[in-house]
Amino acid sequence: MCFYQGVSAARDLLPLSFEIQNRTKNEDKNMSDQTLNKKRIAFLATDGFEQVELTKPWDAIKSAGAEVVLVSPKDGKIQGMNHDVNADQFTVDQNVSNVSAEDFDGLVLPGGVANPDSLRTCETSVSFIRDFFKQHKPVAAICHGPWTLIEADLVRGRRVTSWPSLKTDLKNAGAEWVDEECVCDEGLVTSRNPDDLPAFCDKAIEEFAEGKHAAQTV
Repeated sequence: MCFYQGVSAARDLLPLSFEIQNRTKNEDKNMSDQTLNKKRIAFLATDGFEQVELTKPWDAIKSAGAEVVLVSPKDGKIQGMNHDVNADQFTVDQNVSNVSAEDFDGLVLPGGVANPDSLRTCETSVSFIRDFFKQHKPVAAICHGPWTLIEADLVRGRRVTSWPSLKTDLKNAGAEWVDEECVCDEGLVTSRNPDDLPAFCDKAIEEFAEGKHAAQTV
């Protein structure tokens, strides 16, 4: 083969090379998108949840291949918030009275002030959360979300973070509180605020993908 023929042949191979590279990238992306394939993740919330703390993890976890289910002690729609301003309403998929932790592979607890403050007064919701720990299943709570964990007596001896105003409550409940964007303690993922959502979503997906944690218990 002369020099020019070699160059021509190399040029002819370029499109195939690019095609293989692109196909590999697409396959890697598709595999990444299916990290949580066949997983079923519950989001527990009621009126007053911080909207972005539900929608961002919801989209990320759904994009990773999981089935996501909005669970609430309230039927119909629940009210999201942008801080102290009403945002959108979201349709509840299942009442917490009609489901159990056995139905899911993991749980997300969005924040917002009124949301966890209401959930912690609902014994059915508190029991639902506690059962995830009994079954060694991962739980992710952000901002004011850990408030409900206190009610369920699930933070004792654990390393956690949260919205700063919960620091004293969590420490009084036996937790080690740290000021970090994302903390993971044996399947329990916690973050401080919406700015931490990228790290929170990544770690939650990682823990949900790993599945049950033997040390995740009450």
